Amino acid sequence: MGSVFYEKHYDHVETSSTANVQLIFPTDRFPETAQHIKDAIASGESSICTIDRKGAEDNRKKSLHAIPTKKGYDRDEWPMAMCSEGGEGADIRYISPSDNRGAGSWVSNQVEKYPDGTKVMFIVK
Repeated sequence: MGSVFYEKHYDHVETSSTANVQLIFPTDRFPETAQHIKDAIASGESSICTIDRKGAEDNRKKSLHAIPTKKGYDRDEWPMAMCSEGGEGADIRYISPSDNRGAGSWVSNQVEKYPDGTKVMFIVK
């Protein structure tokens, strides 16, 4: 069983979120992605990512289908496609490719040891 964590986001408090792992996201290394995650969570997206690698491709298609590409930018998704919470209705933001891809690689390295179904709470400071 996971632990219960309480996390404050701007003016509201999210309670009763259960996670197996807490991941402190490095704002200094990936500032655009960090800001997107903070903003998306503040507007109601989940701070919990339930790892679902097999669903990533389908989630990515669902979340990006109506969002056109933009030259010089990546389309960042929160929740990420590899999260069961991702997919249709995910928050999308255009950010620089280096920030987005660096953040994606960093997250992948942090969670590679955890099996699908692991609940990861993202904390952006």
